Amino acid sequence: MNLPEIITEHLKEPEYLHVILNPLPVYGLALGALALFIAILSRSRAAQVTALVIVFISALSAWPVKKFGEEAYDTIESKSDDAGYAWLDAHAQRATRFIFVFYIAAAAAAAALLAPWKFPKTSIPLSCLTLLLSLVALGFGVWIAYAGGQIRHTEFRFGKPSEKLGDYEKLMQP
Repeated sequence: MNLPEIITEHLKEPEYLHVILNPLPVYGLALGALALFIAILSRSRAAQVTALVIVFISALSAWPVKKFGEEAYDTIESKSDDAGYAWLDAHAQRATRFIFVFYIAAAAAAAALLAPWKFPKTSIPLSCLTLLLSLVALGFGVWIAYAGGQIRHTEFRFGKPSEKLGDYEKLMQP
């Protein structure tokens, strides 16, 4: 197999896509929040727009990360030891329960991008609200990622997850 074929095969695997995309909601939001903070301080609308776009894309990227994570769940479960499965279940529970926080941050960024065209005085208040919501989403993202990092990395495991084992499957039932 040549390199393009190998890459194409990897891109068909949801667990690979999850690993490739999962830094976006965390690192992207961290950088977007920093850029937005600087833009608010400088009162530069152009900088705010740039930062808000970064926040919007980063927060919205939680959707494909979660989607590919759900698709990869069974594969990773079958490859995990008991402790890894407990962390996988906790990781999935956290993502399922709190993905809405990322959607709220994305919606706030969209509002902060669009509303000032019609109502210019909303620019700073909406940007500040978006910054706050971005930091909240970032906090949840770090907490979700903490559990995810312990699934396959035994060197990161300290203690057990606080979530009740098996609750992810209960969350997924209609």
